[in-house]
Amino acid sequence: MLTDPIADMLTRLRNATRIKAEKVDIPASKMKLEIAKILKEEGFIRAYKVIKDRRQGILRVNLKYMEGEPVITGLDKVSTPGRRVYVGSDEIPKVMGGVGLAILTTPKGVLSDKTCRRENVGGELLCYIW
Repeated sequence: MLTDPIADMLTRLRNATRIKAEKVDIPASKMKLEIAKILKEEGFIRAYKVIKDRRQGILRVNLKYMEGEPVITGLDKVSTPGRRVYVGSDEIPKVMGGVGLAILTTPKGVLSDKTCRRENVGGELLCYIW
C-alpha cells in the first residue's frame, strides 16, 4: 500500500516525461483528478480521462511536448505525510519566477497558486511543477 499517493503520481509523471512517453496511467482518486485538471488548465498536459475498472479507476494522462521536449521539466513534492507545509495567501511562493506552478489544497478545494492569490486563500502546499 502506498503511503503518499500524490508523490506516486508525481513520480509517474516525472518518469514518463524522461522516457518521452505519450501517456501515463495512474490509479485514480478525487485529489489526483483535481491535480490533473489544474495541469490541463495551465497547459502542462494535453488531456486526461478516467478509465473505469473494477477498483478505483485509472487516470490516463496524455503528456504534452514542444519541439520534442516535455513541457513538464520538473516536479517537486513539498508536503509529505510526515511533514505538512501550510502557507497563508500572502506566503504562497512563486515557482521559477512565475513560470512554474504551485498546487495547494485549500478550504475551497485543490487550487493553483494563481487562483489562491486571486481568491486570497491559503492552505497546504502540495507540490511545485515547472
